[in-house]
Amino acid sequence: MGVTIKKIAEICGISRGTVDRVLNSRGKVKPETEKLVRKVADEFGYTPNPAGKALSARKKNLVVGVLLTSEGNPFFDEVIRGIQAAEKEYRAYGMQVLMKTMRGYEVEQQCTLLDEMKGKINALIINPISEPKIVKKINELVDSGIFIVTVNNDIADSKRACYVGSNYINGGETACGIMGLFTKGKAKIGLLTGSVKILGHNQRIAGFKNVMKKKYPDFQILDFAETNDDDVIAFEVTMEMLKKHPDINALFVAAAGVYGVCRAVMSLQRQGKITIVSFDSTPNTVEMMRKKVINVTICQHPYTQGHKSMQVVFSYLVNGVEPSTTQHIMKNEIKILENL
Repeated sequence: MGVTIKKIAEICGISRGTVDRVLNSRGKVKPETEKLVRKVADEFGYTPNPAGKALSARKKNLVVGVLLTSEGNPFFDEVIRGIQAAEKEYRAYGMQVLMKTMRGYEVEQQCTLLDEMKGKINALIINPISEPKIVKKINELVDSGIFIVTVNNDIADSKRACYVGSNYINGGETACGIMGLFTKGKAKIGLLTGSVKILGHNQRIAGFKNVMKKKYPDFQILDFAETNDDDVIAFEVTMEMLKKHPDINALFVAAAGVYGVCRAVMSLQRQGKITIVSFDSTPNTVEMMRKKVINVTICQHPYTQGHKSMQVVFSYLVNGVEPSTTQHIMKNEIKILENL
């Protein structure tokens, strides 16, 4: 029997994850460490055995649970596409996906869906609601042996293995900086978020306010509303906001519901008079940029988030490799009409 990754790790005095990254070119490793690993692998005649791994994995009937707050939120279409693409890539290993989705941020509903997955999955990819009950459910699953990755939104004080998604604080900081450029540092702002139950949404607002406090004394937030990431609700709360504060000349849309916000602006014939900074490049957002309703949007690579989440789970379930980091961060990317 040939030498294993585990044996090479023992000989080199390093982790199996580091050996795996060297032998499979999965990430950066110190040059001297890489040299040592390859030297030991060559000396002991290491050869990868994907067929053996695939056979072993198929015997385990590996099932990855996926739970997303995706219904009515087109952003998640690309996250799901990334997950499904990875599922096809790992089909030879017998990995299956059990996907459950929900609309909005009802804590009890997410708890119920988590309970339904008990005993049926080996790992879980979840877009969690940031509430203590969800933390408790996640920790219970981890204690029962389930490997958990949070995607797109993280959750504090949980035992999840790692987070895959954007840097929300930096996203908010970036949004404020962009708005400062477009408004020349003077703005009366309406702030719209998805839900205060979502850690990432709160972090974006915090990042925005941090930069506002440091750089833009002439920024004033006149109103705040939640859209529940729903275009109908977004339309209604934006109409109410703009009628209540007709002097608002900038909108920061920190989550989904962007199309509803824009429809409200257009209904009041305020397009071109209000600077709008949003997130993501869903088809409706692109449409509103082409109509010159949205000035700038900030993208967070949803397809990569979905695909990377599955890759992390695959590495753990099939190769026994722990995540190399507790956070896999997608870079915030500024998009204007000319570089969509």
